[in-house]
Amino acid sequence: MNPYAKLITSLSLLLGTTITISSNHWMMAWTGLEINTLAIIPLISKSHHPRAIEAAIKYFLVQAAASTLVLFSSTINAWHTGQWDLTQLTHPTSCLLLTTAIAMKLGLVPFHFWFPEVLQGSSLTTALLLSTVMKFPPITILYMSSHSLNPTLLTTMAIASAALGGWMGLNQTQIRKILAFSSISHLGWMSIIIIYDPKLTLLTFYLYSLMTATVFLILNTTKTMKLSTIMISWTKTPMLNATLMLALLSLAGLPPLTGFLPKWLIIHELTKQEMTVAATVIAMLSLLGLFFYLRLTYYSTITLPPNSTNHMKQWHINKLTNTPIAIIASLSMLLLPLSPMILISV
Repeated sequence: MNPYAKLITSLSLLLGTTITISSNHWMMAWTGLEINTLAIIPLISKSHHPRAIEAAIKYFLVQAAASTLVLFSSTINAWHTGQWDLTQLTHPTSCLLLTTAIAMKLGLVPFHFWFPEVLQGSSLTTALLLSTVMKFPPITILYMSSHSLNPTLLTTMAIASAALGGWMGLNQTQIRKILAFSSISHLGWMSIIIIYDPKLTLLTFYLYSLMTATVFLILNTTKTMKLSTIMISWTKTPMLNATLMLALLSLAGLPPLTGFLPKWLIIHELTKQEMTVAATVIAMLSLLGLFFYLRLTYYSTITLPPNSTNHMKQWHINKLTNTPIAIIASLSMLLLPLSPMILISV
């Protein structure tokens, strides 16, 4: 890809995200979402592979439909109340439409069908952007309008997302699709708590982005795309594979790793809100996700391939990505002891 084109798309992504997260007016928030959508499409389709072109078209159609619903929702609210402010969404139809639109943008069940396909058609770095940066503006809109959302609809979609994200990830062999269903499952955890504690949703999103970035950057360094290649990648980079194992277990939410912190806090908050049944169900559904994370860790570190390759093991890789991977890998595993300090700052 042309360096100037890459620079323009990167700056547009930054601009679109900044406009959306800093705006109070619905039209500005919508403009930021549109800039983001148009900026990521060249990055998805840059390989010119038919699957990449298909992914770009699917992404564009879904995001355009979701943006139309956002605009429709805000217009109906302005028509009835005269308010264009993000925090003043009060009309019931507008609230329902906004919940649907943001669910489409994020990939919550039942609007999740596009997300695994788009991730599978993208490169690993673009898939990382789609899983983290592109989710930030819609989550910010949810955060700003959390008091207006429909709690029953959001809780139903959240539990369905946690169930389907875990269930559909079980039989996948492509790592990008596994991480897509992992993202859907985590979004379920974020959505269920946003009405009761919006700051906890943001904390969950930040920690999820940290752990996902670690996994994607390690996979990008080892050039691993599917389970059959992850089995032999340990012969080239043993240390990176050991780090990948810990990052995956952190994503699964096992203590004493960082990923345990948001799940623990969400279950605690749901119990305080007298939603014990929802807390129990979503905790049980996380076991489905735990199974495929354990399968990935098993493949990455324990399984020996049938024909072992006679590689010289690279204990040190001369790449510029080493330092960022080291920093975010450390953060994605070791933040649990700092949880009291994190809670005070949140």
